[in-house]
Amino acid sequence: MDKKTLASYFDHTILKADAKEQDVEKLCKEAAEYSFASVCVNAANVKQAAELLKDSSVKVCTVVGFPLGATLPQVKAFEAQEAIKDGAAEVDMVINVGALKSGRLDLVEADIKAVAAACKGKALLKVIIETCLLTDEEKVTVCQLAKKAGADYVKTSTGFSTGGATAEDIRLMRKTVGADMGVKASGGIRDLETALKMIEAGASRIGASASVNIVNDMKADNSGY
Repeated sequence: MDKKTLASYFDHTILKADAKEQDVEKLCKEAAEYSFASVCVNAANVKQAAELLKDSSVKVCTVVGFPLGATLPQVKAFEAQEAIKDGAAEVDMVINVGALKSGRLDLVEADIKAVAAACKGKALLKVIIETCLLTDEEKVTVCQLAKKAGADYVKTSTGFSTGGATAEDIRLMRKTVGADMGVKASGGIRDLETALKMIEAGASRIGASASVNIVNDMKADNSGY
């Protein structure tokens, strides 16, 4: 794998509450320079990012129901619709973790379906399952629900909870959803070794704020990956 191929896995991310317009501008310039898959920004920054990246191949990704996932399905759907109007081509939504852990699988599925309907034909939908809060059984269940509800990807983490992505979780998620659905590793991926482990385990996308440093650490002798 070369640097260009590695870069194509990344959603270059800034989701801090205090992210300034200048920070978003820097993120977008880096994403265009390195040809990352997307920039991932909060909804309030989507319009700015879309304008900055309109002449590039980099997509704009945003987050919905972030970071807790405990908002109403119709609110998440509206949030997605408005972000898409502003230029988002990818939407990362957080599931209702409490509903899942309460055994209310109907609510979890309805939640994902509401956002999937808003995204259909307009934006990719990635479903953040917040793996650090789930048992393996719950991880399998929600991945199956996300696939059934029409999501394009399942994603490990918000990066704002008690833990991030692990290779073990990526393998489990990939095994559950099969080859035709995306798996995004996100949360705590700060170095090349970790990123490559995630890809080897089955990740088709990586969310990181350290994307530039990770890609720049890629050496020619990593071609075996």
